[in-house]
Amino acid sequence: MNFNKKFPIGNLSVGADAPVLIIAEAGVNHNGDINLAKKLIDAAVEAGVDCVKFQTFKAERLNTKGAPKSSYHLRTTPSDAEQSWLELLKTQEISLNMHKELIRYCRQRGILFLSTPYDYESVDLLVSLGIPAFKVASTDTNNYPFLSYLAKTDRPIILSTAMSELEEVRKAVETVAATGNPNLALLHCTANYPCAIENTNLRAMLTLEREFGLTVGYSDHCPERINPVAAVALGAKIIEKHFTISRDLPGPDHQASLTPQELTLMVKDIRGVEAALGDGIKKPLDCELENRSKLRKSLVANCTIPIGTVITEKMLATKRPGTGTAPEDWNVYLGKAAKENLIEDQQLFPKHVE
Repeated sequence: MNFNKKFPIGNLSVGADAPVLIIAEAGVNHNGDINLAKKLIDAAVEAGVDCVKFQTFKAERLNTKGAPKSSYHLRTTPSDAEQSWLELLKTQEISLNMHKELIRYCRQRGILFLSTPYDYESVDLLVSLGIPAFKVASTDTNNYPFLSYLAKTDRPIILSTAMSELEEVRKAVETVAATGNPNLALLHCTANYPCAIENTNLRAMLTLEREFGLTVGYSDHCPERINPVAAVALGAKIIEKHFTISRDLPGPDHQASLTPQELTLMVKDIRGVEAALGDGIKKPLDCELENRSKLRKSLVANCTIPIGTVITEKMLATKRPGTGTAPEDWNVYLGKAAKENLIEDQQLFPKHVE
């Protein structure tokens, strides 16, 4: 199956010549508080991102009662004995009414609302709410029945691929292809919170692009903002970055997130890199044309050359400005006789030689 190189998500376009899609990952950093969630939306709007993304799940359908917390949870939340992972997740659920209000508020603020579903009921809920696309977490890269269910909604899918072998990603791509859904993008990602820069392996994103020919991007969990910028320079068309109102808030993801100010700077840097990349055509730009004539050199007489003198290499030089004969035509003048007396530094033209 041939996937689309460019596809719409709401009123935005993704891939090919479209601007980089920047997703601000609010995730569970709202801590179950709708007012904090709205502050996150406000911060995303002020930063200039394209989408703000949350997470949609029912805790009981995501974790078993005895599922142990990851080490990064234990660094930032109570121990399993004090609060199980399941109990933590329950505090981070978004109700139907909260979904509706956040979607309404995003429309009011002029930003696209997205959410990652973690179970079948959450998929159905988001479809009923008119979500235009699905961002799928790395936890479900090898959950092929779930990917098939998602793909059959005919909504574009952006799939993160942390913790995955290449063949697992291949099977995920084949799963989506089998449904006939033509809109799939892959995000390289490292499931470590916060992630050290040396563990991000950005070149793996290029491997995904080469292997599958799909739109690719990068989902970042580093506390710095440099990696998304570097990923865009490498060719990422989608960037996802966690952010928080404050890293001092309780919860598992705040410490792996950017502050609003840092998010704003990241967006500025990404748009700057986009502008710097250009169209790839090597030619003089309009802004260079004035300097082209001033900074380049022309062929000139290196000394006085009397009329009738046969010109040798020692009699020629190249000097600014570049308004005369280009140095590349040097050999045209060698061995030719001067038709008139030439003075030192005089620009040479064909009329000056036999």
